[in-house]
Amino acid sequence: MKLNAWMFSLVTVLIAPSAWAVNVSVADAWARATMPGQKVSGAYMKLTADADAKLIGASSPAVPRVEMHEMKMDGEVMRMREVRAIDLPRGKTVSLEPGGYHIMLMNLARPIAAGEVIPLTLTIESGGKRQTVEVKAEARMPGGMQHHQH
Repeated sequence: MKLNAWMFSLVTVLIAPSAWAVNVSVADAWARATMPGQKVSGAYMKLTADADAKLIGASSPAVPRVEMHEMKMDGEVMRMREVRAIDLPRGKTVSLEPGGYHIMLMNLARPIAAGEVIPLTLTIESGGKRQTVEVKAEARMPGGMQHHQH
C-alpha cells in the first residue's frame, strides 16, 4: 500500500510541471520583408493564453538583436518605445501589429526576403514560471511597400 502511494506521488510530481504550463496559441505570425540596406524589421502575430501571462522576451537565431516595442500616441506624435513585458490576459487575443505592440528585428546582416521564414522564441511568464514558445514567422511585404522606420 505504501509503495502505491509513493508511486502515485512520483507520477503526480512528474506530470504536474506540464499542468502548470500556460497554453499560448499563436496565429498569423509574420515578419516584414526588407529592402537592401534596411537594418530593422518587425514581427507580428496574435497571441492568446489560457491563463494570465506575460510575454517577457523574444529571440531569434536568425537576427542579432530582438526587442519588444510599443507604438502609441504621445500628444500628436506617434512614439515607439521598448517594453519589458506585454500582458496576455486569460482568454483575450493580444495582437502584435504595425502601429501597436510588435517585435523589432534589429541589426540585420542582410535583407529579409518575402517568403523567408524567421524562427522566433517567445519567453512567456505565468504564475512565476517561465516557458518558451517556438514561432515561425513568414516574411511578407505588406501592401503599399510600407517601411518600418525609427
